[in-house]
Amino acid sequence: MNRTIAALQRHASSAPLKVALQDEAGTLTYEEMRVAIEQLAQQLNEHRPGVLAMLADNSRDWVLADLAAHTAGIPCVPLPLFFSADQIVHVLGTAGVDQVLTDQPERLLAALQQPGLAVEPFCGALRRVRLRRAADPVASLPPGTRKVTFTSGTTGEPKGVCLSADMMETVAESLWIASDADRDDRHLCLLPLATLLENIGGVYAPLLAGATICVPRLAAVGLSGSSGLDAGRLLAALSEWRASTAIMVPQMLQAVVTAGRANIPLPRGLRYLAVGGAPVASRLLEQAQALGLPVYQGYGLSECASVVAVSRAGESRSGSVGKPLPHIRIEFADDGEILVRGLAWHGYLGESDLRPQPDCIATGDIGYLDAEGFLFLTGRKKNMFITSFGRNVAPEWVEGELAAHPGIAQAAIFGESRPFNCAVIVAHPGTPYGAIEAALDLANRRLPDYAQVRGWIPAIEPFTPNNGMSTPNGRLRRTAILGRYAAQIEALYQP
Repeated sequence: MNRTIAALQRHASSAPLKVALQDEAGTLTYEEMRVAIEQLAQQLNEHRPGVLAMLADNSRDWVLADLAAHTAGIPCVPLPLFFSADQIVHVLGTAGVDQVLTDQPERLLAALQQPGLAVEPFCGALRRVRLRRAADPVASLPPGTRKVTFTSGTTGEPKGVCLSADMMETVAESLWIASDADRDDRHLCLLPLATLLENIGGVYAPLLAGATICVPRLAAVGLSGSSGLDAGRLLAALSEWRASTAIMVPQMLQAVVTAGRANIPLPRGLRYLAVGGAPVASRLLEQAQALGLPVYQGYGLSECASVVAVSRAGESRSGSVGKPLPHIRIEFADDGEILVRGLAWHGYLGESDLRPQPDCIATGDIGYLDAEGFLFLTGRKKNMFITSFGRNVAPEWVEGELAAHPGIAQAAIFGESRPFNCAVIVAHPGTPYGAIEAALDLANRRLPDYAQVRGWIPAIEPFTPNNGMSTPNGRLRRTAILGRYAAQIEALYQP
């Protein structure tokens, strides 16, 4: 029996009336949750899928279905709601999915364009759709795979990371310890449950602790599409659901901080607010802490089953993403790339794993550990560029300094083989030109000369997944941005 389900059964025995799950439809106690998962696992086994996918909004039904598949040992493929029809079809085919649980069967059927597919009730709003498969549905999955998480933007074919139950539960246990989670916590899921970070950190870890998990619809917490955010709705949800813990991406934290600095009341009762998914500017964290928000930065990647390091109460450093989780060992390649040991993952879907060191995950990130064991990131290996003076620049570092200014929403830095660096800047609406100049001046005073920004141009529109300028988790698509603004950037370097 896996550790998450064993913990659920212990809590159902010791505190059967404790609320385990809550959404707009009501609550489930730990005992009710245990019974529901056993029944759903039995339903799955009666018409057992080789690989099960889920395409649904956040709800307690999503959690129950995921844990039922976990109990039955059925590989599960969560599908992000923002995936295009082509991406959905690609993922289903690549992963060999033969059944899908969804609360939007019409959308799924329209994407598949396979008339006559069976659609039947499963759990609450979830419907089970049986797909027609000509080949063995598990042929493409490495043995032991229990979840395939796809990381991609809205362009290109998504790439699947294959994870085992042991790998995910090891991370969940470490997060339980790092966050000091206990049965009195109320974790509010702000990110889509199809996001691995929320799935493991927002469901599995709280379940190990015996906490209450709140899973309202994404619209109820202010999220729409891949990047739409209603800050007012987000703040209201944190208060209405009496959240003590939550996980945010940097854009969410920026919205909360902006509200707090405008003297809008912030939610009370939060004790641990994890922020990750993309680099977080040090000044944004400082502003959040000044407002009394219990913010803790983390770092991870899907290949490591989400979290690698995280700050914690009484153990954090400015600019650091925290100490590695207990099961993790950090090493570095000769070029400074962070190497993670302590986890054995199954590789990417459809790719042969020919790595000479299967327990070593190369992150693609550059960083270092200080003398006290805190991990610091300095940039992405593939994004590093060299100026014409031979200096290496990590653009994320400079962009973080700029984006910490309240007038700057986003910034993309370029300077490969150039005498100085330039920026494409997305300003918040209403920000005057002079405020951007002031922000650049302030950032430059905090940066060494080789990293300073000497020229900039205003962006035509924000960098979003919809226009191909960013990924859904906020990472910039630099090649696309550079191509869009190539002429204006070139003009900055003309005498």
